[in-house]
Amino acid sequence: MVERPALDGVRIVDLGWGIAGGYATKLLADAGAEVVKVELPDGDPLRGYSASFAAVDGYGPLFRFLNTTKQGVMLDYRTAAGRDRLLDLYATADLVMERSEPGELEDLGVGWEALAERRPDATMVSVSNFGRGGPWSQRPANEFTLMAIAGSTATRGQPGRIPFNAGGRIGEWMGGVTAAVAATAALRRARRTGVGDHVDLSLLETITPTCTNVQTLWGSFTGDFDTKALLEVPSVEPTRDGYVGFCVFTGQQWQDFTVLVGHPEWADDPQLATMGGRIAAGESIAGAIAEWTSARTTEEVVHEAILLRIPVAPIGNGANLPEFDQFAPRGVYVPHPGGGFLQPRVPYRNRTHPSVDFRPAPRLGQHTDEVLEGLTSGDRPVGAARPAGTDPEASPDALPLDGVRVVDMTAFWAGPYATLVLATLGADVIHIESMQRPDGMRFGSARTPAEDRWWEFGPTFQHANVGKRSITLDLTRPEGMALLHRLISVSDALVENFSPRVIDQFGLDWDTVSALNPRMVMVRMPAFGLDGPWRNRVGFAQTMEQVSGMCWLSGYPDTAPQLARGPSDPLAGLHAAYAVICGLHARERTGSGSFVEAIMVETALNAAAEQVVEHTATGHLMQREANHHPHACPQGVYPCADGQLIALSVETEQHWKGLLAAVPELKLDQVSASDELADRYAARHRFDELIEPWCASLAAADVVERLISYGVPAAELEISRGGDRNPQVNARGFYEAVEHPLAGTHRFPAMPVRFGRQPDRWFARPAPMLGEHNAEVLGGLLGIEDDELARLEAAQIIGTRPAFAPASPAV
Repeated sequence: MVERPALDGVRIVDLGWGIAGGYATKLLADAGAEVVKVELPDGDPLRGYSASFAAVDGYGPLFRFLNTTKQGVMLDYRTAAGRDRLLDLYATADLVMERSEPGELEDLGVGWEALAERRPDATMVSVSNFGRGGPWSQRPANEFTLMAIAGSTATRGQPGRIPFNAGGRIGEWMGGVTAAVAATAALRRARRTGVGDHVDLSLLETITPTCTNVQTLWGSFTGDFDTKALLEVPSVEPTRDGYVGFCVFTGQQWQDFTVLVGHPEWADDPQLATMGGRIAAGESIAGAIAEWTSARTTEEVVHEAILLRIPVAPIGNGANLPEFDQFAPRGVYVPHPGGGFLQPRVPYRNRTHPSVDFRPAPRLGQHTDEVLEGLTSGDRPVGAARPAGTDPEASPDALPLDGVRVVDMTAFWAGPYATLVLATLGADVIHIESMQRPDGMRFGSARTPAEDRWWEFGPTFQHANVGKRSITLDLTRPEGMALLHRLISVSDALVENFSPRVIDQFGLDWDTVSALNPRMVMVRMPAFGLDGPWRNRVGFAQTMEQVSGMCWLSGYPDTAPQLARGPSDPLAGLHAAYAVICGLHARERTGSGSFVEAIMVETALNAAAEQVVEHTATGHLMQREANHHPHACPQGVYPCADGQLIALSVETEQHWKGLLAAVPELKLDQVSASDELADRYAARHRFDELIEPWCASLAAADVVERLISYGVPAAELEISRGGDRNPQVNARGFYEAVEHPLAGTHRFPAMPVRFGRQPDRWFARPAPMLGEHNAEVLGGLLGIEDDELARLEAAQIIGTRPAFAPASPAV
């Protein structure tokens, strides 16, 4: 039975702007919320933006994509009359989403306290560069400089060349989906308790772990902080007609790859078994790989690699993506409802509570009269008293997902990241592994296989599973599956990211799961979808970056595209977590569960949507150009006199005026034909020629201090494993010390949001050891007796060591 959308009946006042603010409320609107976008008379800066600099008449293609299905209201809330009307609008809202720097709304009298006074059950989500509080909270910044501060930019580049930022402003998209997750979690608690909250989101904290593969934790576990930007082998390789992308992650994939490229002898070389060893081998194998791929078309390479189940992908871009044979028949790209271009559909599909049909993005102020005239209509009078809440036992001081139990059938990083988010928000997450097939991310370890229990020392595994419980079940045997069925029957959500054929073999289709538990929210995370010709292909984060267009925009113009280095995994995880929480919203209204397909590649396609949107709107194919991008100029990474690098980005008119004031001696106002961004961008190389020697004459800290004192975003590049050294994140307590019984104590990045009503710490327990909670869950929750647990362990249906390591070594 098809029900109303998950967030139907929720009203959101949207004071956001740009990508992060726009994408957050787009996700909420897609799920059925009524989103009222409130703009000042100047409008959202994206209204006038096009990557091609085509005339857009205040209605740019990227803006239109991000603001699909919203209503548009123009209010100058800097005036007393406009402020009063905005406060009237607040009185009808369940949520206010805002994207300002700390103090801006408060100074105007429309901040959190003003909302709480009018709607005690309403929530405000505040998205800012650094978050509220801390020594850098007022520091000028944008996505480009935040990526530099986080240590992300330093992970990309080639020896002897300047590092480059990932193309497409991925940090902003990550911030948008994180804000949507925080918003829906806070809304759920407010609905249950009748008490709203103020949620404070830091974009820097969002970016630091997700765009660096938690490199700070790798440094802590290994003691090795001196990392360099290197090219994976294999990665994006040339073909006869373009490029093809590989992701060789496991030992089996490497062995299969050696067969693919005609060098099976490489499989016998222990140095080449690891990525680090292959990188060290350099051209001796990289050249041979490129020679093999260059002799074939992309289609031929993909076909041969798929036969060996090697993760592989064609390299997508704005021109070719809509025609890929997986996306066209599945209808992944759809016409914008106002016409003029194609845009990706919603990246998840709830079969029971479908997304709303897209409506055109609003013109500036298009719905002002309609919305403001209806403020006092309906069942929500202005100044309505706090409702009692739907659950009298729910505490407004508990974490938002307190009381939710999640069956976590995920592995590697994308799926576990989804359930990490749920666990951190208060859910009891039970991670399912088996002795026969532990989570593959355990094997990305800081210890060698010569050391006992080396699989318990994986930094990425530890981060993705902190706060969870672990049980082992051999699901290939009836007894193991029967125990899983019992666990499903007493849980609220199930998340899995196996390949579709594996779940099919287990017999865990939606009909089976819903029969076991009609209230279950089931989220499946296939790489490419549950149908279509790519259904059974294997895909990791690198694959998603390659196929989605993220790679196409990342790198130097004279080389092959390069990886964005991992953000697709947490991006997919955050979207899946969002889908779970939306499913819980719908269940609390209807009493019934729902089935969701959260497609990993489609989350990446949404975050890379600008390329297809721009190409189909204007015919312009966006290209990679290292650190140049048409949304900002000057922009670049520059070496300084002390050998350090700085990132500089001039995105707004205010930034441009600040730069001219900061360095009048460079006469930058004489470089371009005008001060307009299009003219500045046309002169981008000339700007570099003037800025580079100026930076080279000064120490990096002096350059940054001078620029930020004039309001120009600038930052020193941090090394990839140094993001936890930043005084801002440390002042805000973003990193929490977590003690693991084997791995010791390390500082873990926590959630990049602070709820006004949250405990002092996010993490109540470390990541679990394999099968650590078998007795606690199977015995305590399911009531299995001790003698039966012992029998199950003897039969290796459960256990605490991988099957390949059955006994501890002699002491």
